[in-house]
Amino acid sequence: MEEKINQIKLNLKSDLDNVNKLQDIVDLKAKYIGKSGCITELMKNMKDYSQEERKSIGQLVNNLKNEVTDLIVNKEEVINNNLLNEKLEKESIDISLPATEIVVGSPNILERVIEDFESVFMSMGYDVVDGPELEEDRFNFELLGLPKGHPARDAQDTFYVKDDELLLRSHTSPVQARTMLSKEGKEPVRIICPGKAYRRDDDDATHSHQFTQIEGLIVDKNIKLSDLKGTVSIICKKLFGDDTVTRFRPSYYQFTEPSVEMDISCFNCKGKGCNICKNTGWITIGGAGVVHYNVLKGCGYDPKIWSGFAFGFGAERCAMLKYGINDIRTFYNTDLRETKPFDRREDN
Repeated sequence: MEEKINQIKLNLKSDLDNVNKLQDIVDLKAKYIGKSGCITELMKNMKDYSQEERKSIGQLVNNLKNEVTDLIVNKEEVINNNLLNEKLEKESIDISLPATEIVVGSPNILERVIEDFESVFMSMGYDVVDGPELEEDRFNFELLGLPKGHPARDAQDTFYVKDDELLLRSHTSPVQARTMLSKEGKEPVRIICPGKAYRRDDDDATHSHQFTQIEGLIVDKNIKLSDLKGTVSIICKKLFGDDTVTRFRPSYYQFTEPSVEMDISCFNCKGKGCNICKNTGWITIGGAGVVHYNVLKGCGYDPKIWSGFAFGFGAERCAMLKYGINDIRTFYNTDLRETKPFDRREDN
């Protein structure tokens, strides 16, 4: 057995001297340690030996197998290193060539507008508050002056999830109601609540069943409509330019009284009239008003002591106006060819 082992070692040494390719390594492994290799064949005759001999021979064969395996692996590493060095010598890199442009993502333009709103309001002392999108009827309607059976509920075209009690919020006003209730009518409130809202609506260039609202609320003592006008004017100048003029028109909302619609002078034509403002010189950007007596009372505030105003902007509408986007679906499109023009545009 020892003679056979020594002969295998001599044969392997000779074979290794002639190996120059990786395929030769594969052949060597099959010849010596494969299923039909010569070392494997040594083990097949173990039954012909005594138990003591098997133990001794088994140890010799195992040592041989380990030794042969190490020698073959070392030779394989040498060949791989030689091939790598040869490849590196033949290849060259021209560092003067222009680099490949890598497409880099950027914040969605809608998110950028929301962050702009948040930044301005936080500089004025407002808190940014969030709330559940799956909302209770009580917060979405009843506490806001819309009891069951109220005709305004039909106008919302609400997505109900469970009977008439659980729904996808149709506006972010429920966050205002929750915040007021958490204060128990004892502390002032100054918040904005940006977030998704849902209504049954056709998906087209200007409408979507999912949209983003940026609503705000302030409740304190001696709050008047003039405070609302001053606040909105500052916000619009910050977001749309210092030369922006605001206008307020009477309107009607169930949760404010008096209520107004907020217009800004067209930033494209500066009030002269164009296709963006439909030749009126004005663009409507949202609604607002003084918080209704019943809403304050329902949320735990004494209307004789406290007052406030609320407002709401459509984030998509503001972004479309500011960046000249004519299709609301652009904000939710993942096609970089379509969204790229808006990724690097500088804010006004």
